[in-house]
Amino acid sequence: MNRVLVLPVSIAVLTACAAQAQPFPNRYVTLVVPYAAGGTAEVVGRPLAAEMAKLLGQNVVVELRPGAGGNIGAEMVAKSARPDGYTLLFASLSLATNVSLMKLNFDPRKDLTAVAGVATFPNLLVVGADLPVKSVADLIALAKQKPGAINFGSSGPGTSSHLAGELFKAAAGIDLTHVPYKGSGAVYPDLIGGRINMLFDLMGSAVGFVQGGKVRAIATTARRRSTSLPDVPTIAESGFPGFEFGAWLGTFAPAGTPREAVSRLEQATIQGMQVAAMKERLAQMAAEPIPATAVDFGRFFNDDVERFARLVREGKLAPLQ
Repeated sequence: MNRVLVLPVSIAVLTACAAQAQPFPNRYVTLVVPYAAGGTAEVVGRPLAAEMAKLLGQNVVVELRPGAGGNIGAEMVAKSARPDGYTLLFASLSLATNVSLMKLNFDPRKDLTAVAGVATFPNLLVVGADLPVKSVADLIALAKQKPGAINFGSSGPGTSSHLAGELFKAAAGIDLTHVPYKGSGAVYPDLIGGRINMLFDLMGSAVGFVQGGKVRAIATTARRRSTSLPDVPTIAESGFPGFEFGAWLGTFAPAGTPREAVSRLEQATIQGMQVAAMKERLAQMAAEPIPATAVDFGRFFNDDVERFARLVREGKLAPLQ
C-alpha cells in the first residue's frame, strides 16, 4: 500500500519542481495601468506590452485600474500582487508626488521595485475653443479679471495635469479653481462644452483634440517646442523662463520580486522601446528620454519623490489631504 501511494506523490512533487524550474516567464504577465482609458499611459502601455510579449515569449495583458490619481492600481500591485514578476505596474509621476501630497496605504519606495524607465512627456495647455484667449498672456489677464472664476480640469489629484496647473497658478500669481476628473479623457466633453476652461493634458492625449479643432493649444510645458505643434510656444517662452514640467512613465514590480525576473522584464521594456514603431510613436508625443535601467530608474524615482517633498516643505505645493 505504501509503495503505491509514494509514486503519485513523488510525481506531483517533481511536476511542481519542474514548473518552478522553467525559465521566467512561463505564463502571461499582467501590466497594470492605474489610469483611465485613452490617456497617455494606455496609449504608450498597450503597444509597449505587445513588443514586450514578443521578447518574453508570453502575452503581456494590459489591465486598467484607474482611480485616486493612480493610487488604486499602484496599491493593488504593491500590496496584493505576488512578488513573482507576473504583475507589473505601469506608473507615472503621481507615484512619486503622492508620497508627499496624499496619505497612502503603502510606500512605493519600500513596497515596489523599479524595473525600467520609459520616457517623460510634457503637458500641453489647452483651452476650450470658445474661451477668448489665444496666449498665456491672454489667459493670465482673464484670470486676473475674474479671480477664481477660471477653472482647470485634471486627470485627478496629484497627477501631472493637476500639478502643472498648480505650478502654473503659483508662477503666474493667479487664482484658478481645480476640478479633478477620473482621467483626462473625461475632461474633454466638459472642456469642449465650455463647462471647464482649461486643461494641462499630456501631449499624446491632447494632440488629436487640438488637430481636430475641438480645443486650442496655447503653450507646452516642455523645454522646447514640439515638432507635432511647432507653432505652440513653451511656457518658458511665454514669460516664465525656466518653467519646465513633464510626466514620466516607467515599470515597477512588487518588492521582493526575484532579481532574475526583474532583469528579464527590464530588458524586455528597454528593448521594446527601441522598436522603430515605438520610437516613432514617442517622437510624435514629444517624449524625452529618462534613465532606463532598473538601478538608474530607481535613483531617478527616489530623486523625484524628494523633489516634490521639497516643494511641499517650501510651501510651493500643498498636500491634498
